[in-house]
Amino acid sequence: MGISCAAALSCEAEEPIIWHGQTSDGAPAARMSKFEAKQLVNQLIEMVSQGYTLLTWNGLGFDLDVLAEESDSWTECRNLAKDHVDMMFHVFCERGFPVALEKAAQALRIPGKTKGMSGILAPQTWAKGRHQEVIDYVGQDVHITLQVAQTCESNRCFRWKTQKGSVSSMDLDGGWLIVRDALMLPAPDTSWMDNPVPRHRFTRWLQK
Repeated sequence: MGISCAAALSCEAEEPIIWHGQTSDGAPAARMSKFEAKQLVNQLIEMVSQGYTLLTWNGLGFDLDVLAEESDSWTECRNLAKDHVDMMFHVFCERGFPVALEKAAQALRIPGKTKGMSGILAPQTWAKGRHQEVIDYVGQDVHITLQVAQTCESNRCFRWKTQKGSVSSMDLDGGWLIVRDALMLPAPDTSWMDNPVPRHRFTRWLQK
């Protein structure tokens, strides 16, 4: 399907950076070209070189994997992935199961995702030409991600709403871990699960 658009937000900015493909007349394109995707990779590398920490929610298992494929910048994206903070992957390595960003936002009382929009609906909405709706959605998504990261780091505790509606928590005494450090954590006990998710579901593209 390609990449419709992408967003990033730095801790000192109020508005996110938005990337999307452009047609010859400057209008949003259906998808980013390989060249445009490579430019996005290069901008992320430049930000990291300036001292920023790349932070995502499931960026290891999805975003950076897709970006590597669309840009054909496999080595660069693998390096970005290993050295960035994927909060969901950190939680997964500690607890053995993934948690949705929305569930973390609910537990922390942070305004959630744009109503009526989701990661599944976004490409369809973009294809219908409703570009601003998708741009607003990804912009809100990075705001939530940064708020969750900062709130949990400040409290030294990650909290999320469980499927039963209660709130559970995980200590963050050492702060958020980058992917390569999260991979060093001992595997948690998942014997109580019927179908535990293996770590390689998120990491196998790093070895291709």
